[in-house]
Amino acid sequence: MKIIDKTPLQDAAGNINIIARVQGTLNYGLSWYGELEAQKAVIAQLDRSLEKGFVLIRNFTLPNSEIIIPIILIGAGGIWVIYVTQVKGQFEAKGDQWNTISNDGKSQPASINLISRVSKLTSAFQKYLKIQKVDMPNPVESVLITANPGAQIESVRPVARIVRSDAIKQFASSLLQARPIWRTDFIHELADRLVDPRPPADLSLVKPPMVEAGQQSVSRAKAIFNASEEVDPFNTTDLGLAVEEVGSQSFQRSMREPSPARPRPNPRPATGRKKLFGLSIAQLMILAGMFLLMLCVLIGAGAFIYFTL
Repeated sequence: MKIIDKTPLQDAAGNINIIARVQGTLNYGLSWYGELEAQKAVIAQLDRSLEKGFVLIRNFTLPNSEIIIPIILIGAGGIWVIYVTQVKGQFEAKGDQWNTISNDGKSQPASINLISRVSKLTSAFQKYLKIQKVDMPNPVESVLITANPGAQIESVRPVARIVRSDAIKQFASSLLQARPIWRTDFIHELADRLVDPRPPADLSLVKPPMVEAGQQSVSRAKAIFNASEEVDPFNTTDLGLAVEEVGSQSFQRSMREPSPARPRPNPRPATGRKKLFGLSIAQLMILAGMFLLMLCVLIGAGAFIYFTL
């Protein structure tokens, strides 16, 4: 399986140093780094099970937006948008609801609706596909994977596919058995087209190869790209409600659950903001405060040891 890693703040080797980790926590939330580690574990399992015909795009930021799609998996059978969570406890996935279940069996809405989150991410990504003239024979499927074995889920016709940590291998097997909608050699071309959109003049050169005879009828092997001389540039305003309804996610500091996300206002020109090491003044002040607090703790501990000896 080919992996295209677009995770922000990591170096060429895929590592996140201490400064980048602090910056990521400030930008994307306290659960950001933990979810990245959970992604790695899930991707490793998928990589062991899936064949070379699959391409996985990790943490891809939709152009001209702050929407980050955690995992996009492309195979001969279609495209899957996957959100990996590290939550644990008892949950209920019912339709578009994500509820917590208490010890006495009562359910109530969770503070973050993970079902709604992955569904809205999928909707935003499908809108991006449409803008980029990608004609999908099948809808993009939403998948929520719980990486923590301590997550127990009761599913009642959820709008997104739920995969527990002990069922990732079975999930991969189902993808291998999915009915093909395009040839394998086109998957890599499609992935490159998504992460690096081609100029409008080159779009007409992309030809959708059909699946092999006997695999699928020609009527289902629709053109992946509409023959068009122009491709509209991706813009958040073109997404309409798809962007506004994405909801809060750890990768979007401007979005908070349960309220729908809205484009963040930009009261000051970007050129007027000074940054050091990629951090804004506010972030540097928070980092300095954390450093001073740690220094005080160390001085206090040293003084305690000195006077007690």
